[in-house]
Amino acid sequence: MPDSQPAAAPPSAGAHARHARRNLTEGPITSTLLVFSLPVLGGNVLQTLNGTVNQFFVSHTPGLGVTAITALGNANTLMFLLMGAVFGISMASNILIAQAVGAGDLPQAKTVMGTAVTFFFAVSIALALIGWRLTPGILGAMHTPPAARDDAIIYLRIIFIAMPFMYFFMFLQMAQRGAGDSKTPFYFMVLAVLLEIGLNPCLIRGLGPFPRLGMAGSATATLVSQAISLVLLMVHLYRRRSVLMLRPSELHLLRPDMRILRALVLKGMPMGVQMLVMSGAAVVMLGFVNSFGALTAAAYAAASQVWAYVQMPGMAIGASVSSMAAQNIGAGRWDRVNRIAASGLASSTAITGAIAAVIYALGALSLFFLLPAGSPAIAVAVHINRMVLWSFVLFNATFALTGVVRSTGAVFPPLIILTVSMWLIRVPFASALTPHFGSEAIWWSFPLGTITSSVLTGLYFLFGGWRKARMLQPEASGQAPDAGQGPPAMDPQEVDDEAADALETAGQRAG
Repeated sequence: MPDSQPAAAPPSAGAHARHARRNLTEGPITSTLLVFSLPVLGGNVLQTLNGTVNQFFVSHTPGLGVTAITALGNANTLMFLLMGAVFGISMASNILIAQAVGAGDLPQAKTVMGTAVTFFFAVSIALALIGWRLTPGILGAMHTPPAARDDAIIYLRIIFIAMPFMYFFMFLQMAQRGAGDSKTPFYFMVLAVLLEIGLNPCLIRGLGPFPRLGMAGSATATLVSQAISLVLLMVHLYRRRSVLMLRPSELHLLRPDMRILRALVLKGMPMGVQMLVMSGAAVVMLGFVNSFGALTAAAYAAASQVWAYVQMPGMAIGASVSSMAAQNIGAGRWDRVNRIAASGLASSTAITGAIAAVIYALGALSLFFLLPAGSPAIAVAVHINRMVLWSFVLFNATFALTGVVRSTGAVFPPLIILTVSMWLIRVPFASALTPHFGSEAIWWSFPLGTITSSVLTGLYFLFGGWRKARMLQPEASGQAPDAGQGPPAMDPQEVDDEAADALETAGQRAG
């Protein structure tokens, strides 16, 4: 969060922590959550809109068409998989920073920043180099249609070059949200999307002085926009003296703190693996879809873009719930945690359901920008949406519950639940029944998997032991931290789990 005083000045740090606590640990829960979620939702809308505009230019550019849409859908599925590889580390750093800010321990927040920056640098460079080399083999394993293969290789290799910029941009945004600032990430997301939307037609079609690059132009627009926005965000944070940015005298914090690094890996990797589980299942499902040809694959790619709009509110509220709950846990405000979950669940259900209803009412009109006019793929995409869309309302509502659970450090149960629903329900169902029912088995596997995930998540939230989890392990001295941040905001020796539950019950009655 921007600060008007040098980060090293204690009064400034204290003022910043108090401001963050006023935003997320005090006052009405629902209005605070929704206000904090709006910029996150806006960022999700912009990202999805950017993908829609990108697909529009690709699908409506002469010489590209359906095969290019298929290449874009295959490459974007893999890109989401790769972003999931570091999502968990970003989320773990977000939670650690939020707990530190909630506890008023800003030196700990900077230590988390230093360790996370070093980790992100190493991982992003490694993935970029490995991904570039293995792109053809990866697309082959996905059964990318031969007609779309060359375009997909060109697009994906440029995306791999952009990965370090995309990773750091995502990390800085989540770090700011953990500190209680959701507006600054939104403003720079606006910048990135506007740049990419402006560059897309210029580089794809060769407008003005720009060369005509086709699919390569779409990926190049992503690379340039992400790099420029990342650099400008860092400049802005340093000029505003953000308490999270490291000064020259603090560069020693780039040497990883092993206790924090262990928490980032042990707690972050399971959250990242959740994204990989979802993305990996999506890749397998895409392989099933691709086996029905480019027309069905193009329809599926368009329908997937529509699903993204339905999922945005749930994802935004879930991310905001996680930051909000983590700050309250850091501040020892366990009385508010269950109320945050209930508010997030109700808000997500209402908003997501309304969006799904609008998309159902629009029918083919919702696909206008995604597929060429008159394409037979439109009717296929409408059919897919009718069968699948409603299930995402249930699935997305549980993001709020997962956000609260992971804010304590309970990261493995959500991973197990997602693995069961995706890999033991969705994928086997589609694989076993596709030979008998064709593509219909693929579409029905989505509701079956999402319902399974929603039911299991609700049961774990009600009866699981997530309140006992902690982000950081105890110090070597043996002193156990509360939620893992600095001076304990709630000493487990003084307030055990039963007392914490009693506080939550009392808080609910008081609310």
